[in-house]
Amino acid sequence: MDLTLSRPKLISLAAGFTDNETLPVSEAWELLRELLGRRPTGEPAMQYGSTVGLPALRAQTAARIQAQDAATGEGRLHADLYAPDTTLLTHGSQQLLYMVTEALCDPGDVVIVEDPTYFVFLGILQSHGLECRGVRLESDGLDLARLERVLERLKREGRLPRLKLLYLVTYHQNPTSTTTAFAKKAAALDLLRHYERAAGHPLYLLEDAAYRELRFAGPDTASALAASGGLGRVIYAGTYSKPFATGVRVGFGLLPEPLRTAVTRVKGNHDFGTANLIQHLLSRAIAEGVYDRHVGRLRSRYATKAAGMTAAMRRHFPREVTWEEPRGGMYVWARLPRGVRAGARSELFRQALAAEVLYVPGRLCYADDPTRRAPDSEMRLSFGNATEPDIRTGITRLGKAIHATL
Repeated sequence: MDLTLSRPKLISLAAGFTDNETLPVSEAWELLRELLGRRPTGEPAMQYGSTVGLPALRAQTAARIQAQDAATGEGRLHADLYAPDTTLLTHGSQQLLYMVTEALCDPGDVVIVEDPTYFVFLGILQSHGLECRGVRLESDGLDLARLERVLERLKREGRLPRLKLLYLVTYHQNPTSTTTAFAKKAAALDLLRHYERAAGHPLYLLEDAAYRELRFAGPDTASALAASGGLGRVIYAGTYSKPFATGVRVGFGLLPEPLRTAVTRVKGNHDFGTANLIQHLLSRAIAEGVYDRHVGRLRSRYATKAAGMTAAMRRHFPREVTWEEPRGGMYVWARLPRGVRAGARSELFRQALAAEVLYVPGRLCYADDPTRRAPDSEMRLSFGNATEPDIRTGITRLGKAIHATL
C-alpha cells in the first residue's frame, strides 16, 4: 500500500484497494444530507453509540446473513444463531479478527489456517506469539484428509490442548479466490467436534466471509452457521467495507456466548464502539436499497475487470503459468513453474518493480509452519483498484518480467 501511494507511476496489482470508479460518493452524500438535515435523526447519529453497535444495523446485519443462508437451501438454520443479540459491530472485520484472537488465545497456542491464507491475519497471530499449522487448499476448500492428519498429529504430540481455532476465508478467498463448499464446512466442524474432548475445551471455526457479497458468477453457498447444529462453535466475520466503501470501516461478527461477551469487553477497552455516524449511514443505505443496488454494480464491475485481467494473462504470460478463473472477490492467484521464485527478494520481483508493476509474493500468504516447507513460486494479483487500461499494461509488463526470468 505504501509503494502504491508513494510511486504514482507504479501500477499496483497488489494492494487490496477497491474500485474507485464505483465508490458510492453521491449516494453517501445524499444519505448523509437526509440524515443530518433534521435534528431528530442527526443528533443520535452525531452522539456516542453503544459498544456492541447500533441496534438497527445489528438487526439488519443478522437478518441479511440469515436470508443469504436460507436462499442457498443448504444446511439447517437455527434462528438463535442469527439474532441481533449475537451480533457485534466493529471497526472493520480486521478489528474483529484481532479481538477474537486476543480473547481466545495465549502465547504458545496453536491456530490452524489454510495454505495459503489472508496474510494480514498471519500478522495478528504472529503478534500474539501463536503457532500456526497450515492445511492445503483444494479447488473447493480445505483438504479434509490433511486437516485430520494435522489434528491427529497435534493430539499425538500432546499439543491439542493448545489448539484454539480453525481460521477459514470461505468465500472467494484472499488470496486464491477459492470458495469453500458447504459440505466441507460441515465436515470440518465434525472433525473439530471429534477432537474437542481430547483438547479439553471448545474448538472454534472462525469463518471470514469478507468477500461473500462480491460473488459475480456461480451460486452462493451457506455459511458454517448453517452447519453448526446450533452448538455455538462458529464465529462468523463479515464486513461492509469491501462491498460498500472501504472508507466506512465497519465490520461485524456473529459470535456465540460466552465468547461474544468476552470480545465485547475487549472492544470496550479499544474504542467504546464503532463510529456511530457511519453506522447510521450504513443502516439507512440498507433500508433504502442503496446498499444492494451498489453491490450489484460492484459485482458487474469486478466481473468485467476479472475477465480483462485473465484475458491479458492468457495473452502475455507463459503457458507454464496457471490460475483458476475467479468467480468473485478481487484476486487472481497465479502459479509459476517450479523453480521460478516470486518472493520479495527474487529476481522476478526485482524485474517487476523495475518495470513499475507490483504484485503480492505468494510466500507472504503462507504461515510459518515448521512441519512443512512453503512454496515460493506463486503471486496474488488484484483487479480491485487498478483501472482496466492499467490492468492490461500491468499484466503486459509482468508477463515480460516472467518471460525474462524464465
